[in-house]
Amino acid sequence: MSFATATDGTRLYYEEAGTGTPILFIHEFGGDYRAWEPQMQFFARRHRCITYSARGYAPSDIPTDVAAYSQEIAVTDALAVLDHLGIDRAHIVGLSMGGFATLHFGLMAPERALSLTIAGAGYGAEKQFEDYFRGVSLEVAERFRTLGAKEFAKTYALGASRVQFQNKDPRGWQDFADRLAEHSDIGAANTMSGVQARRPSIYDLEDQIRACTLPALIVVGDEDDHCLQPGIFMKKTLPAAGLAVLPKTGHTLNLEEPALFNQLLAEFIAMVEAGRWTARDPRAEPAQIMKTS
Repeated sequence: MSFATATDGTRLYYEEAGTGTPILFIHEFGGDYRAWEPQMQFFARRHRCITYSARGYAPSDIPTDVAAYSQEIAVTDALAVLDHLGIDRAHIVGLSMGGFATLHFGLMAPERALSLTIAGAGYGAEKQFEDYFRGVSLEVAERFRTLGAKEFAKTYALGASRVQFQNKDPRGWQDFADRLAEHSDIGAANTMSGVQARRPSIYDLEDQIRACTLPALIVVGDEDDHCLQPGIFMKKTLPAAGLAVLPKTGHTLNLEEPALFNQLLAEFIAMVEAGRWTARDPRAEPAQIMKTS
């Protein structure tokens, strides 16, 4: 088994496949390194692909102190994986919790990223739901801590933005639910308490986001309601961002619609590497409705 070591000594399990320009995949709260398998198989044809389990997710170490978990630590862990592999820059791809890590990676270490793909990111960002999200995150953490992942996964896997996956692909959804049930009780609780409940709203990071000139692709499902408006905000705020909205799709984007997700990501990376994914043309003025002179 292969491990990178974080700055505090936490071991991070990773897998890699393929050769070429590196892509680092960062998983969501409900996943682990296995959640990117459809992308690892597809993109390893032309890229060096790396997937890893965040701290708190086996086979990575599972710190028992919630202070060992935070949004900033999530970014430094991603950097530790790249450092261990001797990779200076990579395309960074993240879903949900991993999408937030990807955005923050671009803000904290833009010199290490070739591009950012921010998928399904938005929970807790909407200012009107900010306090509720923090409260429900702590409630979810307590459920994992007291009921355990094996039992609470039965509830969590049937969230309002997960049932789309179950309806489209029952076998794929069951694999997702089974992996969720294998999570560490304490790792899931600490991740929810230390990362999810404490991360800042992206709306509070507007000035930093506007200063980030990295090529960015934002992907949301149209039935992932609490990611839609944050996705539009990021599209309007990141200077070189594009937005893709997947129809009749929930939160688990890369597994629910793997072919479409791979197509969008492949085209984005190709455009970036060709130098053609640039900032919005200044002539495309958002306030203009029709040009009259």
